Amino acid sequence: MPEETIYQPSDLAGAKRTEFLQKAREGSARVRDKDGTSLVMLPESHVSWLRLVATWSGHLLRLRELLARESLPSLGDLGDLAWLRVFDRDDLNEFVDEIQQVLIASIADENADALEEAVRAWRVTAKQIDDPLRRAVLTGEFSLTDYVAVDRP
Repeated sequence: MPEETIYQPSDLAGAKRTEFLQKAREGSARVRDKDGTSLVMLPESHVSWLRLVATWSGHLLRLRELLARESLPSLGDLGDLAWLRVFDRDDLNEFVDEIQQVLIASIADENADALEEAVRAWRVTAKQIDDPLRRAVLTGEFSLTDYVAVDRP
């Protein structure tokens, strides 16, 4: 493992500033403050990715715990994930399984695009199912007699 350079605050005002910023762009750069505190500079996109991974890791742990109970989670139990209230237990388990797989891929790829897309798709579905008419259409029974042929206009 290559030795990491630890910069001093005075380096940020001097000639090493460019080197420090380049290291930060490449992944991370560390500076040790006068009081000994170690600070790390990362690209903002990487910090956003880390926060999203941490948030969804916590959500998944909480949802798995809630689904282990006999009853469905209450709104209070779901908290920030209250939009999931429209789903039954099977759907919630499917949600947890899918998000876990996407989270694993996001961690491996260091990219949250797939995770954000999966959550967005589930939120759209939840919004559709929350409407009683749409729920009836999406989850109701149908037969071929429900459809009729139409002439081309």
